[in-house]
Amino acid sequence: MEKTWVGPLHRIDDYRWQIPKSYRADMRVPGLIFASEKMIAAIKQDQTPVQVANVATLPGIVRYSLAMPDIHWGYGLPIGGVCAVDIEKEGVVTPGGVGSDINCGVRLLRTNLKVADVKEKMEELISALFSTVPVGLGSKGGIRAVGKEEERVLLEGSEWAVKHGYGTKEDLEATEEGGCLDFANPDCVSQRALERGGSQLGTLGSGNHFLEIQEVATVYDEKIAKGFGLFPGQLAIMIHTGSRGFGYQVCEDYVKVMLDAARRYNISLSDKQLCCAPVESKEGKAYLGAMACAANYAWANRQCLMYLTRKVFERIFGRSFADLGMELVYDVAHNIGKFEKHKIDGVERRLFIHRKGATRAFPQGHSVLPEKLKPYGQPAIVPGDMGRASYLLVGTEQGYEETYGTVCHGAGRVMSRTQAIKRGARRAIDQELRKKGIIVKSAGRETLAEEMPEAYKDIDEVVDVLYKAGIARKIARMKPLGVIKG
Repeated sequence: MEKTWVGPLHRIDDYRWQIPKSYRADMRVPGLIFASEKMIAAIKQDQTPVQVANVATLPGIVRYSLAMPDIHWGYGLPIGGVCAVDIEKEGVVTPGGVGSDINCGVRLLRTNLKVADVKEKMEELISALFSTVPVGLGSKGGIRAVGKEEERVLLEGSEWAVKHGYGTKEDLEATEEGGCLDFANPDCVSQRALERGGSQLGTLGSGNHFLEIQEVATVYDEKIAKGFGLFPGQLAIMIHTGSRGFGYQVCEDYVKVMLDAARRYNISLSDKQLCCAPVESKEGKAYLGAMACAANYAWANRQCLMYLTRKVFERIFGRSFADLGMELVYDVAHNIGKFEKHKIDGVERRLFIHRKGATRAFPQGHSVLPEKLKPYGQPAIVPGDMGRASYLLVGTEQGYEETYGTVCHGAGRVMSRTQAIKRGARRAIDQELRKKGIIVKSAGRETLAEEMPEAYKDIDEVVDVLYKAGIARKIARMKPLGVIKG
């Protein structure tokens, strides 16, 4: 492999770059990358256009192989990749298009608290969260679901957590898909996945997962922000994690299945990591049933984590979470596959959309949105690194038509975890952040090194591409005050 992408990358405008279909004989559609001129040099160096082109060879793919501005190298699809396939035209499903951490996602909570009023309690608050929320690789929690109870989690998702007292019905209304994919099938899940998932509900995990206390620093659209219950100077909480070991095991199990299936269905693979099967094949349906179980597990997990967070706030402030105004603004998935209807060449088609490191962002008025969100559009939560900022966006009609209503999922790495650990070996990242007014607690030094701010793209630049390309509207910018990580 060349060190730098040397294939064609045609500039459409300031924020769109195309890999023409003519680049390779096996490409069925062009590739389309959203990026600024400054970003595109790093993207070429990262070689992710190779993966964008590979995805364009998948059977049934329509319109484009898409890449968001946080794009970087991944397994199969690049992280920040979007692939929509027409189910009726031999469309395939690939585990590499969803990712290992199935339904890794993020939820944003608002509060009635002002940052200025709680500064003296911030240290106590972060310490209490760190001691209450299980963090780190392989961490286990006190909320257990084994046997038939775990099966109910896989079928019900967030609703299971609410039924057991870990939330409210209003939380479900503010969660993508109501916190449950209805095509989950526990019979398609391995015993090993069940074993890994039984003790990890209500756990944060490691790596880039986090629980962050934030300040709503800037509001760009007062009307929509008010509709979401947000205001400048407000204390907010962001929770980022996924399906933990359960989802990883599901992905691992089905990569093996799909390698065999691709041979059986005579699917030519440009990359083995894109192993796949027709969506409606036996293997395709089995993967989807298992993937939906993992997605539901992840929604239940984030619901339980929010419950633990609310309990900490109640203890520290001596008031109920309802009195504190700790309402869920929204919960979005960014490693998931979904059945959706979109117009292709003017005709509505039933598509299966892989979003890997990419977040759904439907515009105002969309039929799937709950009534209270329809006037504003779906909140799309885009976390940045722990030293800079995060954003709340909504999708636009243009974005719905061009990207199937999709935006990026975060800042996107510019440094591998290994590189970051080496770079941070002699540094005290927690002390560097404390000097910026950010309190950080982590289970390990290596996690802080691999998650150092400079390991990521500048979130302001990433979001600016979406905004200037017309596929998202900026609603609010949040800056970190305290972070707990694995």
